[in-house]
Amino acid sequence: MPADLAVIGLGHLGIPLVQAATAAGVRTLGYDPDPRAAADLRAGRLPSGALDGALTAADLRRMAAGGFRTTTDPTELGRVHTAVICAPTPLGEDGTVALAAVGEAARALAAHLRPHTTVVLESAVYPGTTEEFLRPILEDGSGLRAGRDFHLAYSPGRLDPGNRTYGYAGTPKVIGGLTPACTEAAAAFYGRLTEKVVRARGPREAETVKVLETNYRHVNIALVNEMAVFCRDLGVDLWDVIRCAETKPFGFQAFRPGPGVGGHGVPMAHAPSGSAAPSRADRPGRPARPGRPLAMVELAQQVNGRMPGYVTRRCAALLNEHGKSARGARVLLLGVSYKPDVGDQEGAPAGEIASRLMDLGAQVSFHDPFVARWRVLGRPVPRADALYEAVAEADLTVLLQHHRTYDLQGLAVKAQLLLDTRGASPAGTAHRL
Repeated sequence: MPADLAVIGLGHLGIPLVQAATAAGVRTLGYDPDPRAAADLRAGRLPSGALDGALTAADLRRMAAGGFRTTTDPTELGRVHTAVICAPTPLGEDGTVALAAVGEAARALAAHLRPHTTVVLESAVYPGTTEEFLRPILEDGSGLRAGRDFHLAYSPGRLDPGNRTYGYAGTPKVIGGLTPACTEAAAAFYGRLTEKVVRARGPREAETVKVLETNYRHVNIALVNEMAVFCRDLGVDLWDVIRCAETKPFGFQAFRPGPGVGGHGVPMAHAPSGSAAPSRADRPGRPARPGRPLAMVELAQQVNGRMPGYVTRRCAALLNEHGKSARGARVLLLGVSYKPDVGDQEGAPAGEIASRLMDLGAQVSFHDPFVARWRVLGRPVPRADALYEAVAEADLTVLLQHHRTYDLQGLAVKAQLLLDTRGASPAGTAHRL
């Protein structure tokens, strides 16, 4: 049967959209040019570890029962009413967002795009990408005109994998269309999946919502990471400071320090220098101008980027204080994903911390209930299967991610030395960041 929706890109954005759509009774086609991804999903397996812990095999079976099927045939994209591009946009070597996968997805769709289709981009991109990068590809490849022959809009992804409070339906969806009709077409679709739709002025405003939300997170994490170092120098218990400060009912939101910042949402401090998404005035028709760097975001990136090195130095200092050298020390890392209760390692600081410890001569192993295999510097890192025995044998155990399955009080009893970078262990049972 023809599908109502095509989700192009079956990763950390696409699969949750499929789950929400099938739960709402929307027949959904998942397109991915990689035949392994389609085969894995047909077999009831996630195509990558990105959503381990957030989705289960039972969830995939329910999605299939709700009308979800996968394909590698782009001709099927011409049979849907709505197409949502969820292609990955990783950082390139120059530190800017790479749009290659979005371009490939757009070209596959454009060749089969029909009039009256609603096309939405959800990938994290620079402001201007929908109009200046995606629109020309769709129009040139289809011979159709956006805003006249088909609807075009942007809607930022707002997923929080593993969050048990705010799921897809309960998280408001921001939408910015090329025209008012484009906005309403996209709103009509997302209104089937979410309880609230928020209309932005246009695609650029919707794209910039994602930039603001991501930068807000990174800047505030940077502030509290700076406070962690500041408080340690003063001999002040930062965790007690945060506990007290978050009782203020206005003007304060608690963030907590950690070993670094990971995830798919990367901070954007400036517009790209190329022509993919030039910075312009807020309305079409005005001349383009170079993007002004966001100094605070650049500084936040520097602060957060220093945290893996700081954690490594804390590890070496703790070992030294207890008469041990980092060289030859057995160091066990607990939790190597970028957030609790999922296996996604995108941007996780664990890799840099492990490599720095290895450079000091430490024997590094890891445990993570959501990560079966882990490689650092191209080499496999030994995985501890018997957690408590591994903790007891390690000269130093470092909690990098607080998964719910970790009994920190019990682990603290077993550990020779425990460094808690998340402030999750009971007071007095571990050394804190």
